[in-house]
Amino acid sequence: MPSPTLSLSAARTLHLAAQQLLRPLASPPQRHHLLEIIRAMGLLQIDTISVVARSPYLVLFSRLGAYPPSWLDEALAQRELFEYWAHEACFIPADDFRLLRHRMLAPQKMGWKYNAAWHQQHQPEIARLLEHIEQHGPVRSADFSRPSGSGSGWWDWKPEKRHLETLFTLGQVMVAERRNFHRVYDLTSRIMPGWRDDTDTLSEAEARREMLRRSARCLGIFKADWLPDYYRLTRVPLKETIDSLLAEGEILPVSVAGFTAPFYLHHSLQPLCRHLQQTRLRSTVTTLLSPFDPVVWHRKRALELFGFDYRIECYTPQEKRRYGYFVLPVLQRGELIGRTDAKMHRKTRIFEIKQFYLEPGVTLGPQRIRDLTQAITRCAQWHGAEQVQIGEVPEALQPHWQQGWRCGTQYAILQDDD
Repeated sequence: MPSPTLSLSAARTLHLAAQQLLRPLASPPQRHHLLEIIRAMGLLQIDTISVVARSPYLVLFSRLGAYPPSWLDEALAQRELFEYWAHEACFIPADDFRLLRHRMLAPQKMGWKYNAAWHQQHQPEIARLLEHIEQHGPVRSADFSRPSGSGSGWWDWKPEKRHLETLFTLGQVMVAERRNFHRVYDLTSRIMPGWRDDTDTLSEAEARREMLRRSARCLGIFKADWLPDYYRLTRVPLKETIDSLLAEGEILPVSVAGFTAPFYLHHSLQPLCRHLQQTRLRSTVTTLLSPFDPVVWHRKRALELFGFDYRIECYTPQEKRRYGYFVLPVLQRGELIGRTDAKMHRKTRIFEIKQFYLEPGVTLGPQRIRDLTQAITRCAQWHGAEQVQIGEVPEALQPHWQQGWRCGTQYAILQDDD
């Protein structure tokens, strides 16, 4: 039986459905929705930049709408999630500890995340720190003073912070909770009291295959070379895995108009795929995305699937930035139509759209303008803003947005400095 040929629009819809961006929630979010969303995405990347809500909270807002950010903190503290290196540093469902434990037990494969020389050189101090945690309970790096001044840069960490990061990568301590987004570390043996490495840990080969299988589900529809990036896998037996997943019926071959390379569809999306072949169904979600949202974090995939050329510029020197410091992609009904450099001014409760850019060829009709205005308003309200302030925007938007508008608050995302 020949594989179906899908339009590019249908492929986008299938991917957004897998990423929980097909429809807004029909009713106000409940706490269980947060865990369901994270399980569907597989992981939730962490970043500490807070010019708007920190990335993991914003990724969830794009899917849940207005929800209390404390839900994420509670899920971590209640052991429903854990933190480790997955795509990058991520919140991960607690049941997936077995997927990543092999990385902790073979830290020499973790690259810059594990400094073997530091570990070897400071073994006595690290052992004393472990003993301190065992006797006195969880710690933060802030609990230890820097003896020689305030330091001179991002990576000029005090020794105890480097010790804790080493122990974290080794899996000997875990993040028990976050306070004002600062990590609180406790012994892994206390957080995972029933865990046994000899019986519970997947082998590296088993874990990598399972991560590729999870990636197929989380992407929904994909080209083979998109698959390894989701969990940052390298040197994987990709063809062998694809052939195995096809044989098991986990994925199905499809074609996408305009591409010569084969695509694959996760079996869970078969009913939606059949529906899309008969209708013009598309996503109805309009929202601002985090720069670290799975939809855009793989630059090649975002370009090929959405025609959206996106680079995260917050780590780029200011003079080399094209769009701004923390630029949020704009998703509107199945398309990435623009991006905005935004900032939440928490003291004055102003949500500022410093600049707004439309993608080439995007036109502005009444519905699109209404969708964009409502999406910005919802995001501002969730941040606790009382006012949306507008800076530089395309000429066609100026009569509609002018200098901004007032909005009611919902959840105040007021965060302490890192």
